[in-house]
Amino acid sequence: MPETRIFEGKTTNEAIEKGLKELKVSKNDVEIKVIENDEKRSFFNILTPRVVKIEMKLKEKKEEVISSPKEEKEIDRKVLENAEKRVKEFLDNFLKKTTGKDVEYKCNIEDNVIRIVIDDKDTDFLIGYRGETLNSMQTILTAIAVKESNEKIRVELDILDYREKRKKALEELAEKLAKSVIRTKKSITLEPMTPYERKIIHTKLQDNGKIKTASIGEGIHRKVVISLK
Repeated sequence: MPETRIFEGKTTNEAIEKGLKELKVSKNDVEIKVIENDEKRSFFNILTPRVVKIEMKLKEKKEEVISSPKEEKEIDRKVLENAEKRVKEFLDNFLKKTTGKDVEYKCNIEDNVIRIVIDDKDTDFLIGYRGETLNSMQTILTAIAVKESNEKIRVELDILDYREKRKKALEELAEKLAKSVIRTKKSITLEPMTPYERKIIHTKLQDNGKIKTASIGEGIHRKVVISLK
């Protein structure tokens, strides 16, 4: 059952802010109901400190399904090679303009995916804060790959081994937070993450018999909650 708590404040907003802070959630993650509001106070209790009580109930968490990769239809090799050519032409020009030199990188086709790995230190600015620029670049390259085709071609871009380093960091974080949840018996809500990063957390902790994970929120605000089973 979703957790329900009562919070108090001098005003409704104060009570709500207190509840959100203590539960470590956003307003979109809870249902709020005012259960006691003494706005209409009599002359006899006017000197009594005002108290507003609210009921805050966590919304039902939607479990994020960790599914095995589906078997994809084999894409014609020629289609993939043409897509790779378009991607490389764009990337060559882009890297030349942004770094002022010809940047070497690895590019190969595997399982309907065009994989690109860049190890040049002069391209580290393309990673961005927690990979935001890298993810945007990958989205652009994927759009270029499928531009002249109806096939579901994906592009996976990595720069200076960022994705593997980020995966390791998230797995270590997941284990650390899981131990904290078990020790304190209090749920922990992480900051918003991409679907790829949330899956890393879910996968790392799915075999832990003492805790469970779920995703709450919508769109770019979706985040993982780690709690006791």
